[in-house]
Amino acid sequence: MTNGSMVARSIGRAVARAVAALKRAMYRGGRPNAPMRLMNRLDVLVYGARWLSPRHAAVLKVVGRRSGNITSVPVAVTHYRGAEFLVSMLGPDVSWVRNVQAAGGKAALHRQGREFPILLEEIPSEHRAEILRRYLAAAPGARPHLRLGPTAPLSEFHRIAPWHPVFRIHERPVHVHT
Repeated sequence: MTNGSMVARSIGRAVARAVAALKRAMYRGGRPNAPMRLMNRLDVLVYGARWLSPRHAAVLKVVGRRSGNITSVPVAVTHYRGAEFLVSMLGPDVSWVRNVQAAGGKAALHRQGREFPILLEEIPSEHRAEILRRYLAAAPGARPHLRLGPTAPLSEFHRIAPWHPVFRIHERPVHVHT
């Protein structure tokens, strides 16, 4: 390895650490700061659009446990063993997780221009490790919050699993009243 490539690699790692620290700072205390709230609002618009949305992106809509209003949160949908999952990169105390739990798992998922009623089933922590690994592969922006990469040993994912709720997405039939 040449001296130049070693310097470039060192600079690359320093930049990655700085970006990760900035991303964590934007969610200090598990809540987005003002610039991040603005970015999340833009993501809600993009993720719900039919043509602009990344493949794994969606908008979770759930009734607020206190306000009773619908809240919209940009999320990454993770595919694992034929099922789809949502992961809380910020842990169990974020609003969308508490709202989903208060709503008995009832929510809606808006993606690629369509909205679907869903039921979210929380996965026990001992079954989350592989899903968390897949999540980090699909959502690289979450890596600073979980502080792992998708190639980390599975034991590391087992270690962090209790602090990152995972929900399996089930379709919820729409009841039509006649």
